[in-house]
Amino acid sequence: MDSGKGRPFERLTSAGGVIVRKADSMFEVALIFNDGLWLLPKGLVEEGEMPEEAALREVREETGLEGSLVDKIGEIGYTFQRGKRRYFKTVHLYLLKHTGGSTEAHDSEADEARWFPVAEALQVLAYPNEQRIVAKAWEMLRE
Repeated sequence: MDSGKGRPFERLTSAGGVIVRKADSMFEVALIFNDGLWLLPKGLVEEGEMPEEAALREVREETGLEGSLVDKIGEIGYTFQRGKRRYFKTVHLYLLKHTGGSTEAHDSEADEARWFPVAEALQVLAYPNEQRIVAKAWEMLRE
């Protein structure tokens, strides 16, 4: 069995966002549900596309929501293997202010899209690196 060790990593670049709205004097974040996990909306940056453009597009496609770019929150990086290929993925994440759309209009890449109060989003997000990004976005909103 070939574990892929010693093979070079292929690099991938993705972008996504923390889209927020204020509801009843608290901030809410839209997350997607996919393969049994709550996640931030994100996806690959297409050829000729800037990460900011990809973030807006991916959030729109996966959540059904429109947003305006506020600022870059940060990046996360991780490795994974698919078959015999090894990947290193960098994900650029942006803070987006909700401007319209509906979570009912998400595409088929997400099983569900839903708004969560920030504190609850921090509890349900599947990955610690995404929890850190949402926590940083919350700090940015409170400044």
